[in-house]
Amino acid sequence: MKINSSATVLPVSDLDASLRYFIEVLGFAEDFRFGQYAGIKRDDCCIHLSAHDTPGSGKVYIFCDDVDGYFADITKLGAPTDDEPKDYEYGMRDFITRDPDGNQLTFGAPTKGV
Repeated sequence: MKINSSATVLPVSDLDASLRYFIEVLGFAEDFRFGQYAGIKRDDCCIHLSAHDTPGSGKVYIFCDDVDGYFADITKLGAPTDDEPKDYEYGMRDFITRDPDGNQLTFGAPTKGV
């Protein structure tokens, strides 16, 4: 058996508001919706949003190729961030943003030395 991918499930309080944020600010597209559960995608990254669980307790690390450019794009659109992207000892350059419910999304890319 080969596992091809996975999807993190983020609990949200308002599915419609979360979909708008992920689509309009973070650049994802809606993949499917089934009642109060939806899937979004951007490139090969899949995230599921669920209004059935306690909002704000989810976390996902998303690997990308241009952390600084993406940071600039989404902060112009009002995305809250904990700090600007920076290099870390674990070999990644990343930053944290949060969706409207406080779920943590970290976007990162390997540092040049890795």
